[in-house]
Amino acid sequence: MTRRSLLALPAGLAAAAALTAPLPAAAFVIPPPGYRYHEDKLDGYSFFYPEDWQPVTTSGNDVFFRNPFNVEENLFVNVSSPSSSKYETVADLGAPEEAATRTEQQYLEEFMSTRLGVKRTAEVVAASQRTAPDGRLYYDTQTRVKSFASRNQLAVTQAEIDEGVVLEWDRRYLAVLGVAGRRLYEFRLQTSNSAYEADADRLLTIATSFRCRDV
Repeated sequence: MTRRSLLALPAGLAAAAALTAPLPAAAFVIPPPGYRYHEDKLDGYSFFYPEDWQPVTTSGNDVFFRNPFNVEENLFVNVSSPSSSKYETVADLGAPEEAATRTEQQYLEEFMSTRLGVKRTAEVVAASQRTAPDGRLYYDTQTRVKSFASRNQLAVTQAEIDEGVVLEWDRRYLAVLGVAGRRLYEFRLQTSNSAYEADADRLLTIATSFRCRDV
């Protein structure tokens, strides 16, 4: 497929074509219009990201990109140490639903708050598996996390706290889990739930473009 014909495709189809079309060794992967291609040859993974997103080098993650126009939208990749993991395939995590439940609990621990009157809830929205064109098995999970906070900062009793509780934020987390070289890869994309519902195709194009490989 030529670059001209690839650019003529809708974003979702162009992403699929770019990832499934046979490429010669060392060929450059052409991202769909509006996206760029990121590849980490050292750690063995790649993905597409929106061309206006910016890298953040102080996040502590292996790689981190954020939407400069929406503070709730970002993505990052975490890779386990080969010395601390012995995964052969992502199926070692159990069924997709089991992996999603563990991810749900992980989010609740990460977003735990010590602020008075703050409550965080999490719900697994979707969990599935797929075999990508590279022949590798991936798990796709979606988790919705909500934060509730009390407007009554001077509340003393639980009843007073509950009376003033409002929704603080509502986010959707798209995670892709894969295994390569006995290492577990986690690609995580964060967005507001309303943004996901309004533009799911764009966000799924990013998430499902993730690939990991042996290095």
